[in-house]
Amino acid sequence: MGRLEDFRSFRERMNHRILETGNIDTKRFFSLDGAVYEDGALDSKTKELMGLVASAVLRCDDCIAYHIIQCKATGSSREEIMEALNIALIVGGSIVIPHFRRAVELLDELEAE
Repeated sequence: MGRLEDFRSFRERMNHRILETGNIDTKRFFSLDGAVYEDGALDSKTKELMGLVASAVLRCDDCIAYHIIQCKATGSSREEIMEALNIALIVGGSIVIPHFRRAVELLDELEAE
């Protein structure tokens, strides 16, 4: 099983476990998190690229993986994703480089599917 499949499986399983607690605040946050990336004044593709930049600057590998998957699902090309990661590199500095590496590895795996 590759990193991408591990991520998807873990995320789905644990989101289900978290949401089954029935906590209304958690459910509201999860709902808002999904809704904010829907088309609005900005299209979902642009929002996912923005999410990817923020995730890379914040150095959250799970978030980076999620947004790369979503970027591809909303139609971002490899070039657009790489450009977004370059913005993250400039904003976040050299500490972003290890996350950039893992992002490219995951992108390679996603595109090989």
